[in-house]
Amino acid sequence: MRKIVLAPLCALVTVAVTACSPSGPDQANPELAPRGTTMTKVKPAKQDLTTTISITGKVEMNPTFGLVAPVPGQVRFFDLLPPNGTPTKATRVATVWKDGAPNYVEIPAGAVFAGRLVDDKAAVTAGMPLASAKHIGYALVGDIDGQQAYKISGALGEVKAQIKNGPGPFPCAVLGTIAALPQGTIPEKPVQTPDPKSTPDPKAQPKTPEQPQQPQQPSASTGLRIVCTAPADTKMINGASASIEVITGKSPQAMVVPVEAVAGQQGKGKVDVLQSDGSRKTVEVELGLTDGKVIEVKSGLTGEEELAVPGPNLPEPQQGGDQSKPTGP
Repeated sequence: MRKIVLAPLCALVTVAVTACSPSGPDQANPELAPRGTTMTKVKPAKQDLTTTISITGKVEMNPTFGLVAPVPGQVRFFDLLPPNGTPTKATRVATVWKDGAPNYVEIPAGAVFAGRLVDDKAAVTAGMPLASAKHIGYALVGDIDGQQAYKISGALGEVKAQIKNGPGPFPCAVLGTIAALPQGTIPEKPVQTPDPKSTPDPKAQPKTPEQPQQPQQPSASTGLRIVCTAPADTKMINGASASIEVITGKSPQAMVVPVEAVAGQQGKGKVDVLQSDGSRKTVEVELGLTDGKVIEVKSGLTGEEELAVPGPNLPEPQQGGDQSKPTGP
């Protein structure tokens, strides 16, 4: 009877398994993603990018807006008579003098003077509200917060509006500044008293007494807001709700990547570029406009890279404040 010896075969199997297994600690590349991590690749793309801010507004009658100093200098106001109807041309309200040269401040046609916001002969800075004006007729008014104000302060050239369940979208012409306005003041007209030493002319015709004019009402203070007017043929209803859209930036054929691929939102940021061996290389980039879905990369990439999504994680801030050791005894 033949015997089958199995021990040597088991030993060979054991040796083979041992040779295929690592004998030391895990030597994996520390830059590789952990096993099981889901990673998406994306390449930069080119597209026209437009960024907008949407503001909730409404239709108002005779809204107040502010006029600002065009340059730094000293302001000198003109004495204005109460309007006799709606002005059909611009009204000069003040002059800002700089280096001996006048820089005029004018109320646009269709609006009337509503108050001084600074004192006569005051030193002012460029962009500082000087006077308030009242637009005669309908306009759209939208309240804004401080964060929005800094984003749209230099981007009021292109504004669109849409009246809820009404006309639009249509271009909306911005009036004045978006800055909050203090309460306006209207100086009293000096009263001329007759000279007691003068003798009346007996041949002079008696003057017809003038009708007393209604005193102008100074403008009330306002918060941060945007005031714009619709085209003349747009039907407006006082109090109707509207949406005002401010285009804050345009970048034709911008290089863009998904916002999830970038650490940072403004100025400078970082992305993870995938290498041929699967590792990540963190690269600093200069960022531009964003619409919330994609963000412009102005420099730092050629456009041929493959980026990891999600992007790099920023380091967590240290807890407990300043951890530096005190110096001295």
